[in-house]
Amino acid sequence: MTALDLAGYLIAGLMTAVALWRMPAALWGAEEDRRRRALWGCYAGFAAALWTKTEAVRSALNNSPVVDLAVLIKHYTSTLAILAILGYIVAIYGHYPDEGTVPRHVRFARTVQHVAAKASVATLIVLTVLFFTVVDRSVPSDRFVSDHAGQWGATLYMSVFYLYLGAASAVCAYQWALATGDARSRHLRVGLGMMTAAMFIGVGYTVSRTLFLWVSVVHQPGHAFAQGFDKATELAQIVLFALFAVGASVPAFVKGWRRVRLWRAQARLHPLWRELMTAFPDQPFEPPASLPRELTRFGTPADLRVDRWAADIADAVEKLRHYVPDGLVGAAADAAGGSGPLADAYWIRAALAAKAGGAPAGRAAAVEQRHATDQDGEVAWLVRVASAYRRTDAGRARGLLASLERTV
Repeated sequence: MTALDLAGYLIAGLMTAVALWRMPAALWGAEEDRRRRALWGCYAGFAAALWTKTEAVRSALNNSPVVDLAVLIKHYTSTLAILAILGYIVAIYGHYPDEGTVPRHVRFARTVQHVAAKASVATLIVLTVLFFTVVDRSVPSDRFVSDHAGQWGATLYMSVFYLYLGAASAVCAYQWALATGDARSRHLRVGLGMMTAAMFIGVGYTVSRTLFLWVSVVHQPGHAFAQGFDKATELAQIVLFALFAVGASVPAFVKGWRRVRLWRAQARLHPLWRELMTAFPDQPFEPPASLPRELTRFGTPADLRVDRWAADIADAVEKLRHYVPDGLVGAAADAAGGSGPLADAYWIRAALAAKAGGAPAGRAAAVEQRHATDQDGEVAWLVRVASAYRRTDAGRARGLLASLERTV
């Protein structure tokens, strides 16, 4: 197996993985979510096409009773994938009122999709007729373009497909280049930029291959040159699909990474939050449960749950101020070796011990005020405090209270 064949398996696997990842949202998502369905259709179509290009699959299909069947299946699935991607372009622009003004690039995208739907049917019909009539399939091929270089029938067949593919790639490159300039978030710009680059490679791929085939009809190239050109353009196509798969997944990956970060924040906040809510059982909306149970409360989004826990912790800390003396903040800082998350954690541990020990509620004790610039900053600080809380020693925290009582 050559390095190019191995790369073909890898990119086919990548596209298949992305298609499977996107499938639940596409098939069982909201009824009106055309964008996800169109993008999934594109991934699924190209995944199928890429598998027909892998060494084992293309060899089995090309040597089947229908000689070179891998080529026809690849072009069928690619055509459907291209139609899906043009539908995706239209879907991302959303809906506009019938009586309102529709931007020119949106009207252009809609027109292209309308034309492409009819052109795809015509393309499939023409490809099928040419494949079974003018393409020389007397000998099974391994790499269709290089093996059929110089043959006018195969050249005509591939030119029809490359015309459709190249036109669609040019439209995508134009539309996504516009969208990249208008994108507000960095991850969306990166994703659209990668997809735009992929489509420009696609235009170069189709133009170069079409020129090669027609020149080959006039001047028969050497077998080594044809093989080298075929492999070089195949490598460019692998880069194309890698950029497309990764670029289209960047926004979803960023969202997924944010969800992972929220789960991590919940896992770190949970022990501290649960102890505080146990100390003040009337405060939370629902009694605190184990971490697995909390993470599977799907009725509440993860970001809202983290914000709620942060607010619960802040409110509980405010209540604990009524059970401790002013000097505890300094004693906690000394125990932690300075102010910071560990000092706050010792203060909370000692305050909980004071309340559990029956300390009467009094005036609010002094604490070190911390001013977060936003909600994310407050959550980040509380996560550090919660992590430090697990390292605190309950006996040492009670010792802080005892030392303060002796000094009174």
